[in-house]
Amino acid sequence: MNSYIYGYARVSTQQQDLIRQLDMLQNYNCTEILTEKITGTKSDRPELTRLKDKIRPGDTLVVESFSRLGRSTKDLIELVDFFENKGVKLISIKEQFDTNTPQGKLMLTVFQAFSQFERDLIAQRTQEGLESARARGRVGGRPRVKDSFIQRALKLYDSKEYSIQEIINMTGISQATLYRYIRKNKQTEKGEQTKEQTATIRMLLRVEDNNKFVRGKGKVRKNIESFLISQYNMEQHSGEYKFFVPYTTIPDLEKKVDNIIREIDFEADLQNCFTELDVYCDELELQW
Repeated sequence: MNSYIYGYARVSTQQQDLIRQLDMLQNYNCTEILTEKITGTKSDRPELTRLKDKIRPGDTLVVESFSRLGRSTKDLIELVDFFENKGVKLISIKEQFDTNTPQGKLMLTVFQAFSQFERDLIAQRTQEGLESARARGRVGGRPRVKDSFIQRALKLYDSKEYSIQEIINMTGISQATLYRYIRKNKQTEKGEQTKEQTATIRMLLRVEDNNKFVRGKGKVRKNIESFLISQYNMEQHSGEYKFFVPYTTIPDLEKKVDNIIREIDFEADLQNCFTELDVYCDELELQW
């Protein structure tokens, strides 16, 4: 049976192009190249799933870099193990990794160790920066929306004369905030007795520039921290982000955390960066 060479290329948004990755993969004479435009924070990536189903022992998988393949270090390790157990050779061009060789296996182990070390250093520097800012009286975060703006937005919505976008433009509040208060009002009106709970979410975050000519990761991290502080009372504990998400049901919580991850990924894409996230809710044994 002939062995095949598969290429896999991914970008996070529809606005980004795949040309650079495709040019690199063509140099490896790929039998087939699978592509998709989808955020790396999604665990369900259809083309990657299709690739895992069709690839066979003895085949080769080539990617431009491991960041295109794995959502996080943990996800990457699991994918590498999957392909190795299936007898598939894995090549990452950027990192010059070839998991079919002893040198490649050793380099992968070293890469994993340094990735964790770098994450710990970034978390430590972030914590020191936040403590320094607080010592100077700078708490950070977005300003809270005034109650008068919220009440005006709800009245406009109840009038049924304006679209959601028109209400947002007229009041300046975000779509997420408007929908949140609309839901609260509907629950009150229907006399629902559903008790809202709060989940504690732990997150390890790594932000990196897409290439050496970009220097946006510092701004990305600052914006992400401001977003989490203002919306979810984010704190720092032992190098981790810890924030608090209100929810009524498990599906409701999962949806909210997915939206938070998408917001973080979108912020990174705006600055031509990418993120690696490990997100947990220990009390409910959930992981994203």
